[in-house]
Amino acid sequence: MKKIVLSILTIALLIGSAYATSPVQINAFSSRDLAQGSTGDDIIELQARLQYIGFYNGKIDGKFGYGTYWALRSFQEQYGLPIDGIAGSQTKKKLTAASSYDEKFVMDNLKKGNQFTHYGGKPLSSQVKQGGGGNENVHLPSKYSEQDLKLMANAVYGEARGEPYEGQVAVAAVILNRVEHADFPDTIGGVIFQPGAFTAVADGQIWLTPNERAKEAVLDALNGWDPSENSIYYFNPITATSKWIWSRPQVKKIGLHVFCH
Repeated sequence: MKKIVLSILTIALLIGSAYATSPVQINAFSSRDLAQGSTGDDIIELQARLQYIGFYNGKIDGKFGYGTYWALRSFQEQYGLPIDGIAGSQTKKKLTAASSYDEKFVMDNLKKGNQFTHYGGKPLSSQVKQGGGGNENVHLPSKYSEQDLKLMANAVYGEARGEPYEGQVAVAAVILNRVEHADFPDTIGGVIFQPGAFTAVADGQIWLTPNERAKEAVLDALNGWDPSENSIYYFNPITATSKWIWSRPQVKKIGLHVFCH
């Protein structure tokens, strides 16, 4: 009988030891893969975790846009993961282990409409500003300046404010594509103010005050989104009077604009 009791106690101790030494499984995110266009609480967590370790410096809003995409790619590159900009199970597991997430802090501030951040190594209480509705940090790549952002936003607003969001990003992308093309000036200001290049410059609409949507479209283009597919021209077929522009190889139509090479 004593041997049986000792055996039971030994087994119990071994099981207890196994539980004590096994890593605690952290339930994070949802089971779905997270990619561009996704929205929801798990995107909020993704943004907050990426911000905690310094990869994401934008607004935590639960919308997987290009800022989140490039932040995630940077994380994947640094941590030796497949670089695809998608938060699958492997990426989520690695991110969970590398970061921390204070869900209550984040959700409470979102509900209150506070301006806040979620950086690690800094007291969260010092990262909150009452009201303001968001985060003023933007995903501005180091090769571009605030002046570039403002000038492009003016151009996009003047040229395409009535177009769908994708069309506004495409107009911004055309400007950037011209900067990289040998046939155009090599600066953003040079491209925008090249004589005869943009209607908004000719009629003065370049100086209208752009809205936040135009700025967001420029930021998406600066961060690599090119809906125009490397186009260097676009035109409105309803109003275009140049026969030459119709001769350019057409790529696609977005809204009222036809984009071409």
